[in-house]
Amino acid sequence: MDLDELLDPLIDRGLMIDDRDRALRLLVLDALERIEVAVRAALTDHMSTTYDDPHWYLDASHFRDPGRHAQLLRIVRETCDARLSGMPDSGQDSLVHRSALEHYRITYGTPELPPSWLMVETLTVGQLASTFRNLRLRADRTAIAGRIGLTARLLESWLQTYVRVRNVCAHHGRLWNVGLGVYPAIPTSSSLSWLERENALPESARKRLYPVLVSLQTVLGTISPRSSWARMLYDLIGQRPAMNRRAMGIPESWAEDPFWQRHLR
Repeated sequence: MDLDELLDPLIDRGLMIDDRDRALRLLVLDALERIEVAVRAALTDHMSTTYDDPHWYLDASHFRDPGRHAQLLRIVRETCDARLSGMPDSGQDSLVHRSALEHYRITYGTPELPPSWLMVETLTVGQLASTFRNLRLRADRTAIAGRIGLTARLLESWLQTYVRVRNVCAHHGRLWNVGLGVYPAIPTSSSLSWLERENALPESARKRLYPVLVSLQTVLGTISPRSSWARMLYDLIGQRPAMNRRAMGIPESWAEDPFWQRHLR
């Protein structure tokens, strides 16, 4: 079942706030999952090809903090060992494919840990954000962020926010009026896709959910330009009362901004 099939009944019924918030969580999770996959791919593709080394992450010289690097290796080793041993907490939906790990161990054996494209699958979004932040060279962080249409500063900030948002969604928390505590940095360059109308994001809305939604669409515009995510968001927000939208930081005429108009067409 795809996202449209999950959301349509909830949107059409227009029932309780809890139903609408569940639909909102599903929609946000869909965007977060796409972005997480894109960041994983950007990280491993750039580092592996730039340094001509599929095991680049084993080299501590690529990282700023040796302690965090050692922790990364420990996470990868423990996750791979658990997957290979078939432990209960490494179930069928594990990102780390046992067959791929077994093939690597049988065929190559050394290095002990798998190549980068398998390594990134062992990481949660929080660990992925930490790995990106710990890269020593700004040039590497800039190149990775550029692959999804952002600067390194924005990607670091947005990933921190997404960790918090994903935790709220994963634990079925109320999302529309939650205090996240960490919010996405606002782009300062006109070359980056963002809201365009004056006062489209007033100061009072910057610590609400709305800038998170805008940031998700900004990234989706690069990694999934044909996505109907903006349209589903539009339909979902249309079901919410004005007071509810204000709690999310969404202005009355939000969809009239050229940013949204491009993605709603």
